[in-house]
Amino acid sequence: MFKELGRFLIAFFNQLGQASGMVRSAAVWLFKGPVEVRQTMLQTTRVGVDSVAVATLTSLFTGMVLALQAGVTMRDILSEPLYIGTIVGFSLVRELGPVLTAFVIAGRAGAAGTAEIGTMKVTEQIDALHTLGTDPIRYLVIPRIAAFVIAIPVLTLFANVSGMFGGYLVSVHSLGVSSFVYIDDIKTFIKVGDLMHGFIKSIIFAFMIAVVCCYKGLNTRGGAEGVGKATTAAVVISMVLILVMDYFLTAILQAVGI
Repeated sequence: MFKELGRFLIAFFNQLGQASGMVRSAAVWLFKGPVEVRQTMLQTTRVGVDSVAVATLTSLFTGMVLALQAGVTMRDILSEPLYIGTIVGFSLVRELGPVLTAFVIAGRAGAAGTAEIGTMKVTEQIDALHTLGTDPIRYLVIPRIAAFVIAIPVLTLFANVSGMFGGYLVSVHSLGVSSFVYIDDIKTFIKVGDLMHGFIKSIIFAFMIAVVCCYKGLNTRGGAEGVGKATTAAVVISMVLILVMDYFLTAILQAVGI
């Protein structure tokens, strides 16, 4: 038992050190040489523009479910569906918006990015980049990190708006809440600090997903089967880390008053 635990910890810290080295190399390249603008724009399109529909649709129905559950609960407790806009707005802006968007992007763009880099690794295309004098960190990793960090906060904003609109539809048409009351609840109780809370989370989630997916792709072994395993591992690890980091980020941000 202790032997297996020791092996797990050694492997974990070894991979953590390698991922940290990759991030350090990316940071050095940012100050050392020009960024691959074309690759960055291409990856931003793949991560952001191509994911707008799935991110907004997911948040739309999440907002609808939140409004329905909150309305029924408030009606049972207070005999009136009160503060539905506040409940939906707070839930989306501070928690569900950044978390669900990060989940969706990790499952879609993160998996695709890992599979692409992993395929390049097992087919020796990355070795060819080295031969041509191109650093894979500069050409592959930095554009993807930049794309995730740019795209996920913007997608989170779209998700927040979509979720609130979904809550609006259910509140007004199913629960009988006045549209003015729903909108006023959001405008009155949701502050700039709440928006910043979710925005900071989305940036950190984006960076974390990009690092995990790039690292797993660059360390793929074992042909097509290895690509599949690396992709699955990247998505699972990203999702677990999102939930773990969400707790600690919430605690830290609340401690500093955000």
